[in-house]
Amino acid sequence: MRKYNIAVVGATGAVGEELFRVMTEMKFPVNKILPLTSSRSAGTDISFGGQKYKAVELTEDVFKDADIHIAFFSAGGSISEKYAKFAVESGAVVIDNTSHFRMDDDIPLVVPEVNPEDIMLYKNRGIIANPNCSTIQMVQSLKPLDDLYGITRVDVSTYQAASGAGKEGMAELVQQMQDFFAFKLEDTEVKAFAHRLALNVIPHIDVPQPNGFTKEEMKMVNETQKIMHKKMQIAATCVRVPVLRSHSESITITFGQDVDLEESREALANFENMKLIDDISKNEYPMPMTATDTDYTYVGRVRKDIYQNNMLHLWNVADQVRVGAATNSVRIAQKLIEMENL
Repeated sequence: MRKYNIAVVGATGAVGEELFRVMTEMKFPVNKILPLTSSRSAGTDISFGGQKYKAVELTEDVFKDADIHIAFFSAGGSISEKYAKFAVESGAVVIDNTSHFRMDDDIPLVVPEVNPEDIMLYKNRGIIANPNCSTIQMVQSLKPLDDLYGITRVDVSTYQAASGAGKEGMAELVQQMQDFFAFKLEDTEVKAFAHRLALNVIPHIDVPQPNGFTKEEMKMVNETQKIMHKKMQIAATCVRVPVLRSHSESITITFGQDVDLEESREALANFENMKLIDDISKNEYPMPMTATDTDYTYVGRVRKDIYQNNMLHLWNVADQVRVGAATNSVRIAQKLIEMENL
């Protein structure tokens, strides 16, 4: 089997670290690793495949003569905007985990289980965009049901973990909980979120837009329509909750025809990389603790609306650092290699 030279931009960040774990667990055919970081983190030891690599500072010239086949970018939109072109110019295919390229018409936005055929559009600019984490797990639930009945509208409320704000978000929640048990919660530091997250729920993720929704909510609308090639109606309310890892979503789906509950459950259970856990009488349903550190999207609480036969309600959970970022990126790379014989 051919092996590939891989660059990871943002190698010491939460998603970067997870990329190394996922590539190891999936036995991704790696020849060598080029871990790239800011000048502040350059020189950090990165362990992968039984070897130690020194993190290298990301520069405009670092890709020259590096012979990189695939470059994962996970260091923020401004970094991707500035440096992705240099990776492409060197001959690498960029898989970008930021929001910067997602809505560009000539760049594919891909969830391999949903729209693998779009991967080949990377030839336009040498870049494949990885969707927003909340979008990824939602479209994995939508796709098999849309194939059955044709979705006309989606209403979703998210319950997003602190890790959606990276290492800083997780550290802040942990510190706040420690402050609570030390009776110092009123003096706790608030930096990563708009308000204290510990023992609280914040219905505000990302910046507000003129229409009253937030940027995070509009990402779910616009990205879902692009991935599924369908201008279905979508409304999202994105909420930060005091959970360390794994996002949850309550999704109401309206179809163009009446739905059959058992057929719907079977379609979800049989969809690639999805697990159905759905027996409320036995307290069985997905939770963040179910999904964390796994590569599956979990669905449960699947039920028909009590008033309309063309509506379903379900609960969806996935580890957004893995499924919503690192795992989806590696799956894109695997599919790219399979389709292109890269």
